[in-house]
Amino acid sequence: MLRSALAALLLTAALPAAAQTAPAVVKVTYIHAGALLDRPGQPPRGASTIVVRDGKIAEVRDGLVAPEAGAALIDLKSEFVLPGLIDMHVHLWGIGGDPMRARLGALTTDDEDTMLQAIVNARVTLNAGFTTVRDLGGSPRGMRALAQGIARGDVEGPTIVQAGRGITITGGHGDGANGLAETWAEAVHAHQLNTCDGPDDCRRAVRAQIGLGAQVIKFMATGGVLSNVAGGLGRAMTPQEMQAIIDTAHGFGRKVAAHSHAAEGTKAALEAGVDSIDHGTFLDDEAIRLFKAKGAYLVPTMIAPVAALAQARGGQLPANTIPKAEAAAAAATSSHRKAFAAGVKVAFGTDSGVSKHGDNAKEFALMVAAGMTPAQAIRSATVSAADLLGRDDVGTIQPGKTADIIAVRGSPLDDVTRLEHVDFVMHRGVIAKPLAR
Repeated sequence: MLRSALAALLLTAALPAAAQTAPAVVKVTYIHAGALLDRPGQPPRGASTIVVRDGKIAEVRDGLVAPEAGAALIDLKSEFVLPGLIDMHVHLWGIGGDPMRARLGALTTDDEDTMLQAIVNARVTLNAGFTTVRDLGGSPRGMRALAQGIARGDVEGPTIVQAGRGITITGGHGDGANGLAETWAEAVHAHQLNTCDGPDDCRRAVRAQIGLGAQVIKFMATGGVLSNVAGGLGRAMTPQEMQAIIDTAHGFGRKVAAHSHAAEGTKAALEAGVDSIDHGTFLDDEAIRLFKAKGAYLVPTMIAPVAALAQARGGQLPANTIPKAEAAAAAATSSHRKAFAAGVKVAFGTDSGVSKHGDNAKEFALMVAAGMTPAQAIRSATVSAADLLGRDDVGTIQPGKTADIIAVRGSPLDDVTRLEHVDFVMHRGVIAKPLAR
């Protein structure tokens, strides 16, 4: 005890005098909001003042309070202010919304090229008002590096919770060798770690992604619209494989998202204890009952089949995708309408990367058209998404939360499409998109 105290005293004495006496500088910002939706799901407040200290929300006061000495003031009196939005299903790694360009460049593009594109995608997403995203498929090392670079402040973008590569069976949706000539297929299979066959191999695949930095695990319960193979959208994995993936991930403290279209795949994943079903294109009454019994979330990604169908019919995707895109687009709205009406828990997600990055907020209008109120849709992208992430530091504007704040002109509770035009973005207390005057 005496030795450690002496060491601390010697260390302090060795520091320059300024370092011993100078207090830490606390950055304080006051935000004047014309209207404030601090806790989505509850009524908005009128004119309010948000006090931000060192990137955290310190206070929320009624009225427009004069800033303390030395504090900065952000004038949003003409704006409707709400928490930064959360998108639970994006793909920042790669070219978004342009599949033909991506296919043409596949054999001439290195990860370094894709990283530069991912940085651009991240910035566009942040400017659109999405301050947190769950990235469900990209280079494990690349996405880890991007997430950490944003967290350090090296580059601008949303906070990223990333899954690395989605886990799939050989030949399933997400197998990078699908549709390739034999020479290239063998080269892909020689190095990819995300394919697995049988429960033991699927446990290995989960551990491999976690070892590469995955913070959440995604697996392909069914086929996929964009797979360049003739297979449809039915269940691809066995229930035993799904159980092995979910149990292994949960053992590591990771939540699990299942890409799933067919009801058979959705029901098997729900039975196995998955945390979210992403897409959920074909839902029957039993699937909806399981959602509610298990407490799992639906992440609808309603914009994805709309974008994919347009791309398929426009010749930007292989012919194999056309019937799948047509089937998914026809079924998704009615399935989601049924789920919304039944009270299934919903978290906002877009599958951006299929659609264009920055268009994320167009999902809100589709959700409202399928039966949600604007208030429910906004809650799905804030409070509910934070709950699915297991994060208590985002999703609302309350003391102690991260200062992720956006502003729009006019109330999105009256017209949800106002979220498609975000005027101001603050991410972790730093202005990412200033209000234009």
